[in-house]
Amino acid sequence: MSAAHKTEPGPPRVQEVSDQVFAYIQPDGTWFINNTGFLVGSRGVTSVDGCSTEQRTRAYLDAIAKTSSQPVRTLINTHHHGDHTHGNYLFGDATIVAHDRCREEILAAGLPDFPPALFGDVDWGAVELAPPFLTYADRVTLYSDDLRCEVRHVGVPAHTTNDSIVWLPERSVLFSGDLIFNGGTPFMLSGSIAGAIDVLERVVRPLSPRTIVPGHGEVCGPEVIDEVVGYLRFVQDVAVRGKDAGLSPLEAAVETDLGPYAGLTDRERIVGNLHRAYAELDGAGPGTQLNVAVAFAEMVVYNGGAPLSCFA
Repeated sequence: MSAAHKTEPGPPRVQEVSDQVFAYIQPDGTWFINNTGFLVGSRGVTSVDGCSTEQRTRAYLDAIAKTSSQPVRTLINTHHHGDHTHGNYLFGDATIVAHDRCREEILAAGLPDFPPALFGDVDWGAVELAPPFLTYADRVTLYSDDLRCEVRHVGVPAHTTNDSIVWLPERSVLFSGDLIFNGGTPFMLSGSIAGAIDVLERVVRPLSPRTIVPGHGEVCGPEVIDEVVGYLRFVQDVAVRGKDAGLSPLEAAVETDLGPYAGLTDRERIVGNLHRAYAELDGAGPGTQLNVAVAFAEMVVYNGGAPLSCFA
């Protein structure tokens, strides 16, 4: 039932979204194919996130080198998930910056070790664990020359327990991390459905960003906020109806017509999202640890028993 790949996604590309501010877009934004970005200053480059595999991270670093002769001096992790952090170790002497909890979660997760039944055979490469070593509790301000770069923890669990945004107020450019999926199904299994809605409405929307570099998908504008919030409210509605009918998250997902969201990639994530929404209806707090293995196994069931589509 997943929106499956017919062909492998196209090559990554660099897109200048403001003067000396670049997005690195990796099609098609599905499992473990994330976006990154970088700011070029006269004395160094600041990167927003790395990539999921050795090969993809090396390609990203090559793209930076083709754009600037300056070294990457700072690496910001927007959250702990491996598609954004597995490549940390390849950034040499760069200072790796993230929220306190991001470091904790990277260390707890360890190196990638997924069964082939989940994502197929992924060539992660010789990945090494490299957690952030400069952390903050609330926010930190960086500068690329005179360009102010505000790195803010969003306050509550949303996509994960440790999400940060990177906001360039002078340029109205937002690197959203995985608070925003553009064209892909949002995924809040390890965070909070209600928390993500709160963050998008209370933190992201008031910024009125002109340009958003999402964690996955094409560069977009603020209209994408409505799309993500709409999907998350849809999940909450399905969860209420499913629980009232005595259905499990998987059963509710199978019986649900995704309607306007059927065209999103990785639509099997409805199952994981319902696990989180059900837990919240039962009183679980945002970010409470769930049985992720069960949720992913049920996403495979929803996907007809086939591994989830991953071309990382």
